[in-house]
Amino acid sequence: MSAGAVHAFSVSLAMRRCAQRGRIMSPPIHAPPVSIVQPLCGVEAFSRETLRSIFALDYPDYEILFCLASADDPIAPLVRRAIGAHPERPARLLFGDDRVSANPKLNNVVKGWKAASREWVIIADSNVLMPRDYIQRLLARWRPNTGIVCAPPIGSRPESFGAEIECAFLNTYEARWQYAAEAAGFGFAQGKTMLWRRDVLEAGGGIEALGAEIAEDAASTKLIHRQGLDAHLVNEPFQQPLGARKLTDVWARQLRWARLRRATFPLQFAPEILTTSLIMIVAAAFAAPEFGLSPVVSAALAAVFWYAVEALLAWAAGWPLSWRSPPAWIARDLLLPVLWAEGWRGDHFVWRGNAMSVDENALREAPSSPPPQM
Repeated sequence: MSAGAVHAFSVSLAMRRCAQRGRIMSPPIHAPPVSIVQPLCGVEAFSRETLRSIFALDYPDYEILFCLASADDPIAPLVRRAIGAHPERPARLLFGDDRVSANPKLNNVVKGWKAASREWVIIADSNVLMPRDYIQRLLARWRPNTGIVCAPPIGSRPESFGAEIECAFLNTYEARWQYAAEAAGFGFAQGKTMLWRRDVLEAGGGIEALGAEIAEDAASTKLIHRQGLDAHLVNEPFQQPLGARKLTDVWARQLRWARLRRATFPLQFAPEILTTSLIMIVAAAFAAPEFGLSPVVSAALAAVFWYAVEALLAWAAGWPLSWRSPPAWIARDLLLPVLWAEGWRGDHFVWRGNAMSVDENALREAPSSPPPQM
């Protein structure tokens, strides 16, 4: 039952960092000026709410640099109205597609990084719902050995069973394992929210250096490790409201991440096949005679233990938890072996309508190809 022990241990590690504390952090006495660079592409279900949250931060000195690849993007009018409604906050909307890599998001971010005027720079996705103490919670995790501070996305407000499965992947599985990895000394960057100190990234080759990998968070991890620095995670990670999600969209997103992990960190991706509950449940069924139980009863008890521990994490952290959660967790665990196999089987995926590949030859050739349509 070692799989169950590892599972429970990973939950305990994540719970220490993610449990709700019920207090808002005040800005530090000597709060350093901060730039927030936010790439955008299209209008999403919660765009208006996430835009409001970025202007409502309880922090004395921060600027916002919104980045769009095209001036025709439908979210541009919303951003302009938000900027106009908050004249007290330094904010700009930047346009342009700097093709420094095969990664459309990174190409969109480049202009914002170069325009940022502060030493501390946060690169944050547009679907992050920022709490009022967003900046101070990131800064609080910076240590002398820190190269980057990140936050895994926490799915919230699921309005369909597909979104429940997305929460099952994002929250009590991916976020849990990311916190467990950090505790074991194997922290890695997560592109949803990234706090940089400018000199760290510039010492590694600058913003363009993040184009060395198809995923900017994988490139960030390797860049700071070459400097002998670590990736740290924020306490109480931030919400990504989901709304309604189609199962096909959830699968496409998880397949993209699986292929990216396989391409950028194959040795770490290989054992992911062992993280599904199916390993423990099947083992319990085979071991049932040793305990005088029927295989069905033994497997059921193993499943109850596995998902009860997972429910405890979701409850302590304040993440979505309802009667639909266990079926979503089961569906996720049934999908994990298929997802793992598909991660090894192919190189291609689609991101926001862009056909992309983790193939190294495609990565090297991409900057000279026509700009992607975002």
